[in-house]
Parts: sequence; structure tokens; C-alpha cells
Amino acid sequence: MKLADLLPEKEIKEAVLSEYEKRLTLFKLTDEKFRKKYGMSFKEFEEKNLVAEKGFSCDVEQDSMNWEHAVEGIRYLEEKIKKIKKMSE
Repeated sequence: MKLADLLPEKEIKEAVLSEYEKRLTLFKLTDEKFRKKYGMSFKEFEEKNLVAEKGFSCDVEQDSMNWEHAVEGIRYLEEKIKKIKKMSE
């Protein structure tokens, strides 16, 4: 038995959309936190090679990985949300 057999398609779309929007909010909060901390966008952070500039410190490297994950998550989820909403029209 498939999930689609148990739940209406509209309900599945709404649940997925709701989850994606929650994740998107968390990624945007992470992006905003790092923008404030470093006073720049992730693109600028990468272009300035701040990880190397800060001596490859563990904290800066961890921030870089978390920030990149958030930025990529925002891009991915915005695309998915757009497609799901378009399907619902």
C-alpha cells in the first residue's frame, strides 16, 4: 500500500509544503545570523576567503559549513516550494 492510497494528494502537498516552509525559515534565520556575525553575505565571505584569513580556525570553518548548508538549503527549498505551489494552481 502506498501513502497516496491513504491520503488525498492535496493533503500530502500541504504537509510537504508546510515542512519545507518551516525548514526554509530555519535556513533563513541561520543565514541572517551569519550575515550579522560577519557583516557580509555568504558570497562575500567566500570571495574574501575568510576561513583562510582567520587561520582555518575551527569556529570559522564550522560557521562556513553551516552557512553554506543554509544558503544551499534556501535555494533548494525555494525552488521546490515554487514547483509545489505551481502544481496546486
